[in-house]
Amino acid sequence: MTAAATTRTPGARVLSATIRAFNANKTSWIGLGVFLLVVVLAVLAPWISPHDPLEQDIFNKLASPSSRYWLGTDYFGRDILSRLLHGARYSLIIGIVATFMAMIIGSIIGILAGYYGGRFDLFTMQVMDILLAFPSLILGLIIVAMLGPSLTNIIIAIALTSIPSFARIARAPTIAVKEREFIEAGRSLGYSDARLMSVHILPNISAEILVMFSLWTASSIRTEASLAFIGLGLKPPIPTWGGMIRDGFENILDSYWLALMPGVAILIIVFALNLLGDGLRDAIDPKLKGEQ
Repeated sequence: MTAAATTRTPGARVLSATIRAFNANKTSWIGLGVFLLVVVLAVLAPWISPHDPLEQDIFNKLASPSSRYWLGTDYFGRDILSRLLHGARYSLIIGIVATFMAMIIGSIIGILAGYYGGRFDLFTMQVMDILLAFPSLILGLIIVAMLGPSLTNIIIAIALTSIPSFARIARAPTIAVKEREFIEAGRSLGYSDARLMSVHILPNISAEILVMFSLWTASSIRTEASLAFIGLGLKPPIPTWGGMIRDGFENILDSYWLALMPGVAILIIVFALNLLGDGLRDAIDPKLKGEQ
């Protein structure tokens, strides 16, 4: 067993540590399970939706939940459940793709700044600080207003608001790792800076970045819903959770389920991602490992 343990790959060791942390923090399994369930429902939405999300039934508009329409209908007689399932596809696509883009670009910026230091580091971090000075929703609103509300532009806007946070997360551990002995050994062997950063530094800071990815995906989903609520999301009749809340807000007193159901959906996915992020954080935080 000892020989097998010592020959495990770094990926296997990380997976083992993550499973142990999840077992110590049972709510992390709940977060992972709920997130995967939402992903499966979103992927299967075209096949499991009871109705066409764009189909209008004017004779049953603003219908309360029933056996035919499980979550009721909106002002145009469209099935709320079907629109929720299809809306999940857009929320997940925007949240995951935008956060992934921000993670890649922000990590590159942070690693470069931390590795080279000096004036480059100072200038880069000052630019990131300027971007961080704007609330993410306000900055996203400005960018979408300039580019126009489309799927691509919304992803770009949300990604730009998230880049500074990933740059900060990647920079701090890079500064510490670049002073380690194995980096000095690599330099003495003539390794290029690109190899040192991509092969030796990045794997040692990837855990912190992945935790940030989980937590920031939830923030991206909230930002997309907020932009849709104020009219800068995907254009109707495309179903989005934020747009559904906006449409239901006008009838909140008479048909509360119009805004309540998409609000609960956003709450569930954000809560699940935060639980998942807590589990990943426990897996990599040495202080928390020592407490278990």
